[in-house]
Amino acid sequence: MRSRTLIALFAGAIFGFSAALTSGVLAERPSESAQAASTTTLPWEEARQFAEVYERIKREYVDDVDDRALMEKAIRGMVAALDPHSAYLDSEEFDEIRLSTMGSYPGVGIEVVAEDSAVKILRPIDGSPAQQAGLLPGDEIVRIDGSDIGADLAGAISHMRGASGSTVSLTIRRAGADGLLDFSLRRAKVEVHSVAQQSLEPGYGYLRITSFSETTADDVSRAVARLKRDNPGGLRGVVLDLRNNPGGVLEAGVAVADAFLNEGVIVTADGRTADSRFRMDATPGDVIDGAPLVILVNSGSASASEIVAGALKDHGRAELIGHKTYGKGSVQTVMPLSHGGAVKLTTSRYFTPSGASIHGKGIIPDIVEEGPEEAPAELITGKPTQPLAARDKEVRLALDTLKSRGSPAQTHGTPLTVRALVP
Repeated sequence: MRSRTLIALFAGAIFGFSAALTSGVLAERPSESAQAASTTTLPWEEARQFAEVYERIKREYVDDVDDRALMEKAIRGMVAALDPHSAYLDSEEFDEIRLSTMGSYPGVGIEVVAEDSAVKILRPIDGSPAQQAGLLPGDEIVRIDGSDIGADLAGAISHMRGASGSTVSLTIRRAGADGLLDFSLRRAKVEVHSVAQQSLEPGYGYLRITSFSETTADDVSRAVARLKRDNPGGLRGVVLDLRNNPGGVLEAGVAVADAFLNEGVIVTADGRTADSRFRMDATPGDVIDGAPLVILVNSGSASASEIVAGALKDHGRAELIGHKTYGKGSVQTVMPLSHGGAVKLTTSRYFTPSGASIHGKGIIPDIVEEGPEEAPAELITGKPTQPLAARDKEVRLALDTLKSRGSPAQTHGTPLTVRALVP
């Protein structure tokens, strides 16, 4: 049986070595039934036209073109022409898209960004080889294994990847240091966590989810447990920050929404095949015990982020603050091919619990922030000079909104009339 993998695709690539950095992430969702490979009759008139164009290119194009490369380009073009989210993946791209869902990967454990014509370190991941070696935020990567990097972010990421136990050398430019610094790192399995938490004030917590991977739901549970530990008087409200979260694993988004609901539909989907039509419901249990919830969103909140925001908004469980979301209401299935690689194909359109499609429309928050969007403030460990709510006006607004509500949500988990998509 051909394995099939269901994904709520990232709306854009995440650049950061910690997350495999591809255009999408997988959600493992087994097929509901074995589907034998079907034989489709080729439209011979169109096939002859394709063969004629192919022959013209082979015979008359200014440069000689390899048959394999030309056929791959044809496949890529055919799939990409369907919609912006469908794509052909070669073996390397397929490996990357699988890696990005796992919550761990073999490497050195740093988040990097292209900035000022250089590749710079945003932060080393806690416990990673990079942190243990002494790499610091702001360090500029000049060379990897002796090769100059410049501002080639993708190249830097590719060079730093490798099997656990292998070594890689980094040449670093550090502000205030005399000359360049050389580091030798032994690659290891790096645990990547997509959730961070902070207490804003006594009784008020903050959760930021940067993407949805296989470990996100567990990360949320651990983060909430830490907030409860740090607030022994109980949580009176929580801010869930989904700004600039481009999505990820569909099931992870559903699990996060489920964490704050006791019952009701979370998402439904419709498509041409049995596997592409589904409905996912909440199970009993609310990790914050009905405390008020505010969600921050913006135009970078997409796909799985919109599933979470849409479900909690439709059920009256959360109030949304910020800017209109991206508007990606489709689901992609990654289908491995017999000779390597895969096809990432749009197979479903999904709907929020109220039956609304947000595709191309996005979700309009309950409280819309005026003016241009601002990037979320950095989460600073230790004791920052200013608290997060003072450095981020939308976090401040969310905190003030929570305080004005003052009591656990009463509409929490209210069932809605939902468009029936699955028999």
